[in-house]
Amino acid sequence: MISLPRDRMDQVVKRFDMLEASMATGPEPEAYVKMASEYSELQELVGRIRELRSAEAELTDLEAMLSDKSTDAEMRGLVEADLPGVEDRIEALQAGIQLLLLPRDAADDKNAILEIRAGTGGDEAALFAGDLYRMYERYAGEQGWKFEIASASDGDAGGFKEIIATISGKAVFAKLKFESGVHRVQRVPATEAQGRIHTSAATVAVLPEAEEVDVEIKNEDIRIDTMRASGAGGQHVNTTDSAVRITHLPTGIIVVQAEKSQHQNRARAMQILRARLYDLERSKLADERSESRRAQVGTGDRSERIRTYNFPQGRLTDHRINLTLYKLDRVMMGELDEIINALSADHQSKLLADLGSNG
Repeated sequence: MISLPRDRMDQVVKRFDMLEASMATGPEPEAYVKMASEYSELQELVGRIRELRSAEAELTDLEAMLSDKSTDAEMRGLVEADLPGVEDRIEALQAGIQLLLLPRDAADDKNAILEIRAGTGGDEAALFAGDLYRMYERYAGEQGWKFEIASASDGDAGGFKEIIATISGKAVFAKLKFESGVHRVQRVPATEAQGRIHTSAATVAVLPEAEEVDVEIKNEDIRIDTMRASGAGGQHVNTTDSAVRITHLPTGIIVVQAEKSQHQNRARAMQILRARLYDLERSKLADERSESRRAQVGTGDRSERIRTYNFPQGRLTDHRINLTLYKLDRVMMGELDEIINALSADHQSKLLADLGSNG
């Protein structure tokens, strides 16, 4: 049987009942919405806790009947037949409750900003950045998410030196948050006459999209410059006076947007700046919480090599969980569920181990 924190379960049920009673009194609309949201989040957990208590009471009754010498043979046989089913139900409920009690990432339900940058490897790295961009775009399409380019700088031979996209939909950040890091590619470039395998890399950053309520940006903390954008960029960067550069003075973070509309550029740049500041704050908190840090898949460090895409062998390896798949062509077409599910399961198991060690 799994050991569960009974005190915490009692607190959850008590909070749920209090919310239910408060909502019934007809609070102000804003307060009601907040209560209803928390009530909805707790509903499944409380339902399982109540089912568990009922099953445990049933088990106690069955065990009492077995230990009672006055129980006749026929009834004893019925009780013995029922017992394994009740025990299995309790075990399943305990496992479900344990998962629902795990610390929840507040950003999981948020939309995300995806940033892909070519790393070492010159033109080949830019081509690979383009491949990764299309892989995530296809995956987003399969999930029913909205995928929009915020800005892009084209590579000299194709692909992208840098591309930033916004992705919105259900649980976007929860599914993509373990994609941050260095993605390495091994393949024979089209320009390689000798057929030698080259290694290059691209960096992926997935940031939770922050609302204004998540991050406060003071006017005096930013400098906004309007400038003329020109040069390489093809269809994505136009020769225009509308380019906007926002500098966040306390952190030195700079965001440049150079699309057609100056108004849209400013809004996009603020959106990306807010996400980067929110991510910075989350990283600081993760560094401070060493136990939480240990529970992450990898360190989350953007400089950490997380995955290798070996095209000659059709092989993908995720180095954090030692997962190897021989279906690279399908992965590049957006079939990421197996990898994402494996990373999420590993993260969950580490959180469970941490929960167990803390007792």
